Amino acid sequence: MATPRPVEIAVQDPAGARVAIGAGAARLELCQALEVGGLTPSLGILEAVLGAVDPAAVNVLVRPRGGGFVYDADEIAIVSADIRACVGRGAGGVVIGCLDAAGGLDVDTLRRWRDAADPATLVFHRAVDAAADPAAVFDALVAEGVDRVLTSGGAARSIDGLDALAAFAARSGDVEVMAGGGVQPADVPALFAAGVDAVHLSARGRAGLASPSGPGGGADGHDVTDPQIVGAAVRAATV
Repeated sequence: MATPRPVEIAVQDPAGARVAIGAGAARLELCQALEVGGLTPSLGILEAVLGAVDPAAVNVLVRPRGGGFVYDADEIAIVSADIRACVGRGAGGVVIGCLDAAGGLDVDTLRRWRDAADPATLVFHRAVDAAADPAAVFDALVAEGVDRVLTSGGAARSIDGLDALAAFAARSGDVEVMAGGGVQPADVPALFAAGVDAVHLSARGRAGLASPSGPGGGADGHDVTDPQIVGAAVRAATV
């Protein structure tokens, strides 16, 4: 019997969570504001999603703002509190990322957030791809023992980072390497052939285009999770 390899879908609401899991996704990254790369979801969204699907499948992005991954003391404390809130409500994992001013891994902050996340899965997101030396940061993450790293291999799109992804996978040890960054269903076989353990995509469509918008109302429409894109990715991941 064919078995799908893990496909993770970034979702922003309970409807998207149900659609993604119903279309065969193995797990979710829950966030909001994907247009800026994703931010911490509200408590209401978090609780609604944890009530809609198996909480063990939900990994919550904890990112307090856009604009890079170097954080001050207040922001570090806020992320710690948000991590504890997510884990305390039953989320299976949290997704974080932190760099220092030189573009290296902020090890002290990572350790603080890892302690806050215990016993949930700790995922380091594509801050690794914004690092001055993504390979060095990846190796540091392996040494620190994070559970999973979401990366494009330092490329704008993961399909263009295959060589780096293959190199990461070859020396990842017990750390799961998940390819993400502009992933389309057609890219999935090549990404798995490079040796990654899972793939990540947003599978976004657009709805509400006829609703009033404009000044004060934001862009036309809003993101929704497209079950056809999710299904195509899951089929592409099936061997």
